[in-house]
Amino acid sequence: MPHRWPHRLPRLVPRRIGLLGGSFNPAHEGHLHISTQLLKRLDLDEIWWLVSPQNPLKSSRGMAALSERVARAVKMAAPNRRIRVLALETRIGTRFSADTLAKMARLYPSGRFVWCMGADNLRQFHHWKQWERIYKLSAIAVIDRPGYGAGGRAASRLAKYRLPARQQTLLARVKPPVWSRVITRTHPASATDIRECGLWIC
Repeated sequence: MPHRWPHRLPRLVPRRIGLLGGSFNPAHEGHLHISTQLLKRLDLDEIWWLVSPQNPLKSSRGMAALSERVARAVKMAAPNRRIRVLALETRIGTRFSADTLAKMARLYPSGRFVWCMGADNLRQFHHWKQWERIYKLSAIAVIDRPGYGAGGRAASRLAKYRLPARQQTLLARVKPPVWSRVITRTHPASATDIRECGLWIC
């Protein structure tokens, strides 16, 4: 029987929701590890994996079909019921993160969202479409990545809104703009390595 994945949007949502967007090409243990850490560190009710149809800043070469990526993510997230997998942008008809967050704010006015991204993405954040709109719509958690500090143009602009690590449990409770850097043990899993080794379907 083919894997069935959720097409409908949630009707009722919890108060504090982390949003981890990406290609998930494929989802792996590293995604599960960081999601577990974010749930605990930020005192979140749920983490939503937002599987993107196509990242505007990435090549489509080697990209598996959306249905395959979502199915793999659902299987990977299954052990943790507080992780929800959604092809949200496909469902609500958005392509860019700023538009997605704006529409989510209208769909779920009671939700407090935290946009979760790696420190590598913070470095290029100012290249994202309407990036300044993003940090006004949602709190941001910047996940530590080896070789990347919390620097760059966006970090400089956001410096005055940074929440200390000791106060990270408040991130989803503070009105944006607000962000914090999440430093945690890294996980060795890599989507690139999985694809190159031909282990995608494992």
